[in-house]
Amino acid sequence: MSDVKTEQMQPHSTDGKMNMQGPIAVVGVIALGASMVFLAGQGLSSYVITLLALLFINAALAVSLTLTNGLTGLFSLGHPAFMTIGAYVAAILTFSARRKGSMLPALPEWLATTELSMLPALLIAGIAGGLVALAVGGAVLRLKGHYLAVATLGLIIVVQGLATNWDGITRGGSGISGLPRHVDIWWAFAFLVVVVFVTWRIKFSSLGRAMMAVRENELAAECSGINASRLKILAFVIGAIMAAMAGALLSHLISVVTPKTYSVLLAFNIVVMVVIGGSGSIFGAIVAATAITILSESLRPVEESIGLYGMSQVIVALCLIIVLYLKPSGLFGSNEPRSLRKLFGQRV
Repeated sequence: MSDVKTEQMQPHSTDGKMNMQGPIAVVGVIALGASMVFLAGQGLSSYVITLLALLFINAALAVSLTLTNGLTGLFSLGHPAFMTIGAYVAAILTFSARRKGSMLPALPEWLATTELSMLPALLIAGIAGGLVALAVGGAVLRLKGHYLAVATLGLIIVVQGLATNWDGITRGGSGISGLPRHVDIWWAFAFLVVVVFVTWRIKFSSLGRAMMAVRENELAAECSGINASRLKILAFVIGAIMAAMAGALLSHLISVVTPKTYSVLLAFNIVVMVVIGGSGSIFGAIVAATAITILSESLRPVEESIGLYGMSQVIVALCLIIVLYLKPSGLFGSNEPRSLRKLFGQRV
């Protein structure tokens, strides 16, 4: 009997260690990343630091699209639309109240006299993106595959058209320039940490398993009691909130937002990051976003010197074709590296 009791107790003690191991590992990884960011801020040029901040935001975008597309099997291209919404909302809220009256004459008086700091503006931008996603999600998420892709692509065009023609609110095609540069590498790093943490927790939970069940076989998932429509809308809204916040951060990193800042080309790049990394892999999205961002920024001076604009996009497209030919599921498929899952206390 004592042997049986001992065997029964062992799994519980192991689970306890695993439960403690996860939070400790998370804190350790965040501390290590923060240390590296601090060292980068001390020894690198402002250009490289800005590039690192851009890299963090791109990685967060790729992870957020992994949540929307990778876990539920959607094919949404609408991230740039939500980024534009978030960027304009945050820009209007943080813009100097002394200049709003002349530059944005159609603003309501209460909004024209409001000037917020970055954090509340960022949260409101995320809420705005989520509300728009909730409003359009019920209609567009009834579509599947390339029909959904075209519908969300149309959403980008609609948002860009509104931003271009709503002169009194957005300054039209000129955009809003001279935004306060509230965002630095620490904002971008913190945002990436939050997005990865939320997506990881969702993926390795019953909610994430239900999303992946919908992705694999929606009919079978519904037969087992899963509300597929509700899960797809939830993933779509959460991804939109993250995208809107990313757009707000990016606009305050480069100090300008225009209707064409977040375009269809950006949608292509984000989707490529997810596909190359592996649809459903958080680590894969980060790796692919890092590689593509570095490649694109490294080739920019070359494109300008020899006049071959768009060369980086051609190379990225070729990389996509090669990866899909050699490994159709992407570099990591839907999985995370075994070492990472073990480190964070997940089943391996």
